[in-house]
Amino acid sequence: MTASGRTVLLAGATSAAGLAIAQALIGAGARVIASGRSAERLEPLTDAGAQAVIADATSLSAMTALGERMGAVDAVIPLVGGWRGGGGLAAQSDADLDALLPAFQAVRATSRAFDAAIRASDAGRFAIVSSTVVTRPLAGGANYASVKAASEAWARAVAQGYAKAARDAATPLRAASVILRAKGALEPATLARAVVGLWDAPAEELNDTVLTLDATAAATD
Repeated sequence: MTASGRTVLLAGATSAAGLAIAQALIGAGARVIASGRSAERLEPLTDAGAQAVIADATSLSAMTALGERMGAVDAVIPLVGGWRGGGGLAAQSDADLDALLPAFQAVRATSRAFDAAIRASDAGRFAIVSSTVVTRPLAGGANYASVKAASEAWARAVAQGYAKAARDAATPLRAASVILRAKGALEPATLARAVVGLWDAPAEELNDTVLTLDATAAATD
């Protein structure tokens, strides 16, 4: 089982990481749909061979509408992110929190909109990008760590939903929700390799797992 032939949505894909993942997936034989809110920022993804669509990854209605247009999909990776922080606990402003919350909103919207489609795939995958800061949050990054922790909790709930649906239907587990947890400043190429590798193991081994990534390796916690 590989990424070849899979249809993958990269939601909020206009970052360097989004481009690297798209290039890696396309190189592995996958069909990539890349969404974003800026046509100009989506151009590099189109040039790489992805199908670009204008859609807000934080909006359930926008993601639901996109899902209806796409039809079958094998994987969804929300990539909305960013960093705001520093200055200790007193500097953890509401404005910074508001700027970080779209990352969590994208995890919620995409997982809900594509839940049935991922479960219908013979090898469905949902993966989020988190950070090891959730294991040791610092005062200067409290807002950031809290949003990442909330995203991880949601992804684990998604995993439980996949497992329960398979049990209730008395069918093998075919969908997996995975947390890709970055250790330090993660190179986009490392993240891209991890996404392509989401089909290297069956769903029952991957579902509800954390893959900790650094610049040189990926290890399962």
